[in-house]
Amino acid sequence: MRGLFVIFISLFFIQCKSVPVAKYDLRWADEFNVDGLPDEEKWSYEKGFVRNKELQYYTVKDSSTAWVKDGMLRIKLHKSADGQVKSASLHTLGKFEFTHGKVEIRAKLPQGLGVWPAFWTLGTNIGEVGWPTCGEIDVMEYVGHDSNRIHSAIHTQKYNHAQNTSFKKSKKLAHLHDDFHIYSMEWKADQISFFVDGNKFFSCDKKREDDIAAWPFVDAPQYMIVNLAYGGTWGGQQGVNDAILPQEYVIDYIRYYELI
Repeated sequence: MRGLFVIFISLFFIQCKSVPVAKYDLRWADEFNVDGLPDEEKWSYEKGFVRNKELQYYTVKDSSTAWVKDGMLRIKLHKSADGQVKSASLHTLGKFEFTHGKVEIRAKLPQGLGVWPAFWTLGTNIGEVGWPTCGEIDVMEYVGHDSNRIHSAIHTQKYNHAQNTSFKKSKKLAHLHDDFHIYSMEWKADQISFFVDGNKFFSCDKKREDDIAAWPFVDAPQYMIVNLAYGGTWGGQQGVNDAILPQEYVIDYIRYYELI
């Protein structure tokens, strides 16, 4: 009997050792350690009224909407003297792209009816194939009318929010506005997983669909976007409240790790 027990234990440890563990190597990061405008070698800007019927105007190289100070990137949503609501949307298209691996952001979120901060990715081929064919990965989204909850999702040509078929999940989280949390995504050719403070809460699998329309994430690169929106099709579903302005989305770092 003792011999059988030893064999069982040996087989158990052999099986455990055979389970592959993902390993990551830091390849790109912005720690926001240099005061001033965001690093031009790493970030570009969206400009104007861009998407989703949002109310904010995205400005470019504007220290009133996006700046680095004391080791933090701050994206500020505010109403200017002329009454226009302004903010910023930064992205890495043309400066950094990645295929597979892990991205993460450590951030403290704004609050109030109408705010819509996000950290997400889009396929670099969006200019050729458009959205949602390029694929979208929402690492973290928050809307002010759904307090104490963050959202993660993927969108493809076949599965997307416009058709109400996207793969998505939300997670309740306390102290979103007072404390920093780490929001991350791990991307493999056949699976995308989402984490908060290192704890996985959601995974999407390629399953058996080889169609790019269903899963464009096998080998097509993506780029990162970090933005603070106001109102719009989701952020403004229950209205907006200008009395909450200004609000800030405070980011400690953004990092990319390559899967090795």
